[in-house]
Amino acid sequence: MAKAAVSVELSVEDKLRALYNLQKVDSERDKIKILHGELPLEVRDLEDEIAGLQTRVEKLEIELKDNQTAIVNKNNEIDESKKMIKKYEEQQNNVRNNREYDALSKEIEFQNLEIELCEKKIREFKYKIDEVNQALETSRKFIDDRIHDLDHKKNELEDISKETAKEEAELLAKSEDLSKLIEERLLTAYSRIRSNARNGLSVVTVERDACGGCFNKIPPQRQLDIRMRNRITVCEYCGRILVDKDIDTPLAELEIRMMQEREVVDDSKEKRSKRKSARTKLDS
Repeated sequence: MAKAAVSVELSVEDKLRALYNLQKVDSERDKIKILHGELPLEVRDLEDEIAGLQTRVEKLEIELKDNQTAIVNKNNEIDESKKMIKKYEEQQNNVRNNREYDALSKEIEFQNLEIELCEKKIREFKYKIDEVNQALETSRKFIDDRIHDLDHKKNELEDISKETAKEEAELLAKSEDLSKLIEERLLTAYSRIRSNARNGLSVVTVERDACGGCFNKIPPQRQLDIRMRNRITVCEYCGRILVDKDIDTPLAELEIRMMQEREVVDDSKEKRSKRKSARTKLDS
């Protein structure tokens, strides 16, 4: 309610000046962000990359343990098969006929095949373990390199932030104070235009009869309306809010200055006219 009460008391000229000053402050804040450059984004990218690599390492460690466990299990199966073979060989010594002997021989043969299969699986698991260990070594080394890069970027960003922290705080306070002077509708429009503009300019001055944002020509009548400061005017091409280049100077003061300049020009013309008349008389 307090904000609405303040904004109602402001004239259109004061609103335009508040918007323009807000734009200047926000542009200064943008310059600080540019000074930071791509560092904040690079820091976030590195953090995401490191998190992804750590997840990969965790999966590789799980895979390594699974393969090691599988080898242990296969060795246990080999031991079990050897026990069975020994048992069957002892039973062969006590068979009563060839049929029992052949049956035990088949069991022994089957257990030997099981041992060969387990040994093959163990070789495969060991090969996988070697691959996983190599991948783990590469990933861990890459993580160390990325962490080193991240620390460097963070330190660099921290140094820049320390240098600009005071200025950023002051500009943010000014931006908030100016925002309180502007009615919600205008502030919303300002923020929307600013977010859509590539250079962050929502309020621009008229320079050389053109919009200071998109550089399209502005008709003379519209330029006159902008100089009069009695309405909010937007560029019909880019939608930015337009103000005259002397918006910081109150209109009444600007009119007095223009009158004084006209008087100086008129005096100069009058003097030139008198000198010309005097020369004409002398010549005649």
